[in-house]
Amino acid sequence: MKRSALLLAAVPVVATAVYMLVPSEPDGPAAGSGPSVSASPDPRERAKERVESESAGDEALVASRPPGLADPAKKELAQQILASAEYATLRWRETYGAIEDAGDGDGYTAGIVGFTTGTHDLLALVEGYTREHPDNGLAEYLPALREVDGTDSHEGLDPGFTAAWRAEARTPAFRAAQEAERDRVYFDPAVRMAKLDGLGPLGQFVYYDAMVRRGPDTGPDGFYGLREQAVRKAGTPARGGDEKEFLETFLDVRRSALLAKDADADTSRIDTLQRRFLREGNLELATPLTWQVYGETFRIP
Repeated sequence: MKRSALLLAAVPVVATAVYMLVPSEPDGPAAGSGPSVSASPDPRERAKERVESESAGDEALVASRPPGLADPAKKELAQQILASAEYATLRWRETYGAIEDAGDGDGYTAGIVGFTTGTHDLLALVEGYTREHPDNGLAEYLPALREVDGTDSHEGLDPGFTAAWRAEARTPAFRAAQEAERDRVYFDPAVRMAKLDGLGPLGQFVYYDAMVRRGPDTGPDGFYGLREQAVRKAGTPARGGDEKEFLETFLDVRRSALLAKDADADTSRIDTLQRRFLREGNLELATPLTWQVYGETFRIP
């Protein structure tokens, strides 16, 4: 989260197939031996839980909404669009083993949503995975990951961590763990909040992308902080507001926050991706889709 997009070597610009198979997770070794694993406290997680607990009684409302982005085909579409911005590819399942330091101050960025060593989510992923699979190839790096959390340091990680990540990413269990952590921290909370706000599939993706990029924080630059600013300026559809107007406001708030930190930041992720769909009136995120992000053009027929 909170990082610049990375580029893979190959940049396909047209998606010709949808891959719906999710790798199954084999039985892991029994717990009991292996490295010590602790649940590291994270203010972002606590803040997110506090915000969401306020609407804990709204589960029936969420359940009554159409599936939206939670529909398997729409979720696949969302991950393809996200991958275009994160890794300049639509083939998101090729990014489990992606790992690079983008030079953005967040250390190593890796995996299907760009977990980072500097913003806690990569550490949380490896801790959870190690509880289930204590003999995995990343477990030995847990002490170093805890030390560098919140920094861009590679201390204790180089030279072997990147190779260990790529090797572990070839296992079905670690791929499944990445998807589960993506859903727990980013996808499920974003879609749930969007449904409570009365937003359809496009709005749900707008929230998901902001959650991944800005983190589940309540500060002014985090997802919940951005949403709060947008709500103060425009009513959500759930409160009688216009959906397109609210999403335009949310994207304006997000764009302003980005430019406030870096006046030269590339805002195409907002302007020529999400806002393009919005101004086309494609609130259902219906295909075919064409968009540009970071200078590349992508199409899904």
